[in-house]
Amino acid sequence: MTKVILEGHIMVPAGELKTVKQALQQHIELTRQESGCLIFQVTETAADPCRFDVYEEFTDRAAFEHHQARVQSSQWGAITANVERHYRVWEETA
Repeated sequence: MTKVILEGHIMVPAGELKTVKQALQQHIELTRQESGCLIFQVTETAADPCRFDVYEEFTDRAAFEHHQARVQSSQWGAITANVERHYRVWEETA
């Protein structure tokens, strides 16, 4: 099995921080319910409240791509349209 891993962070514009934080828990819950989601963590950093560290693992490329497509057409996707995403994505044989 080759799983897909995403690691990095997002930078939320200060003026949108409250809205993003209000929507984050639902986004986490919906993602963790997706078929193929192994790990999904989004953590606000203590040093910079606008930075959230992101770590994801999906069972395979298809599950990862399904997640990406769902997010783009979701409320979370709309709310975070102005968020800067800094990710590294790779595949790893489990």
